Amino acid sequence: MKSQKIFEANNHEWFVFGRDPDKPHSVIDTNQYMIKTKNHGFLMDPGGIELFAPMLASVVREVPIENITQVFASHQDPDIISSLGLWDKALTNATLHSPQIWEGFLRHFGMDKMTFKGIPDGGAKLQLDQIEIEFIPAHYLHSSGNFNVYDPKAKILMSGDIGAALEPHDAPMEVEDFESHIPKMEGFHRRWMPSNRAKNDWVERVSQLDIDMMCPQHGRIFKGDDIKRFLEWFEKLEVGTAVRS
Repeated sequence: MKSQKIFEANNHEWFVFGRDPDKPHSVIDTNQYMIKTKNHGFLMDPGGIELFAPMLASVVREVPIENITQVFASHQDPDIISSLGLWDKALTNATLHSPQIWEGFLRHFGMDKMTFKGIPDGGAKLQLDQIEIEFIPAHYLHSSGNFNVYDPKAKILMSGDIGAALEPHDAPMEVEDFESHIPKMEGFHRRWMPSNRAKNDWVERVSQLDIDMMCPQHGRIFKGDDIKRFLEWFEKLEVGTAVRS
């Protein structure tokens, strides 16, 4: 599994973990993210149970295991959080932040030691040393309870399934040409995003944020002008269009 530092300034770092060549071909490739500050490691959508071992090995190369005090699950899907039961055993003093409506579902993955802190529908904030992280509502995109993570100091939005693309494990980590990237995103967004109203609400909300990097759970990271291109493309896209065959 690849580990890449994507931001660093004043005891404040962002890492992306992904592109696991050893995963089964039938398992979708995922990106996992971590914020590291002086005293905290904050894992975001730490992945499925099948990649817990390589993910743990990659994480502890960057931060001591005892410093991982915060975990985030944007929603309840197994590709982002079915490893919860194993992280629960590995971490000594951690809190899971996730939409409050999903607690009863998430506990099916196993959670005995970890504290659950439900995020209310309107969002919340989390202090990590000098950094204040914001949980941005992204409901129905694609889960009925769903959040993004925004770091205003790093100007990074971890967007979960929004911006996702389905690609092989050896694909580049960043978008290189937006127009050629559209076909890799379009089918996913039309199928898995069920609400145009929710989509447009999210676009309006996120357009007001200062973002240098948008980091989805699948596919490539968007930077600079490609973020605006994505927002314009997504706003025009008709979603929730599955029909009977």
